[in-house]
Amino acid sequence: MNDKEENKDPLAWEEISTEHIIQDEWIDFRRSAYRFPDGSVFEPYYSYSRKDYVVIVASDTEGKYLCVRQYRQGIEEVTTEFPAGGIERSDGKEYGGSGGISAEDALEAAKRELREETGYESDEWKALLKVPSNATIADNYAHLFVARNCHRVSDQNLDDTEFLNVTKLSANEIEKLIAEEKFQQAVHIAAWLLSLRR
Repeated sequence: MNDKEENKDPLAWEEISTEHIIQDEWIDFRRSAYRFPDGSVFEPYYSYSRKDYVVIVASDTEGKYLCVRQYRQGIEEVTTEFPAGGIERSDGKEYGGSGGISAEDALEAAKRELREETGYESDEWKALLKVPSNATIADNYAHLFVARNCHRVSDQNLDDTEFLNVTKLSANEIEKLIAEEKFQQAVHIAAWLLSLRR
């Protein structure tokens, strides 16, 4: 018995088969069968792989928070959220989770995404947390950061699929949006709450 088997949690499932339903440059969507701790087998279980990403709680020199408004097709609404984006991979794929081949580290990605989406930069960065994006069904992680005293250095430099506007909000305005269920990204809300503690 090897160390991995010896240290295996008794609640862990064993993946016994996997079919890649869609595996292109954007996503690896899988159908798997698992053996449960009691020995029974369950299928199908669907999961997907995406690349890791960053979320930045960024405030300017006046204490206003830099947010972006953009359309999110999952809920078919325009949302207000913090600047965020994927950590670039050296193989060019949009999936791979934490096991992927990163072409940049999380802080570099956060600095790049903040500059691209808002035109702002900061010299005051703090890492908050690395957290699974959706542990039930996905393998990627979100890296959460705070950037303070941001200052504008350029115009936006958006990707072909990005159509977003920058808006500056006070802490009270963000709290109000969260309370009214209008700040709709769960990981972004977690980043906000963590930023208030640090």
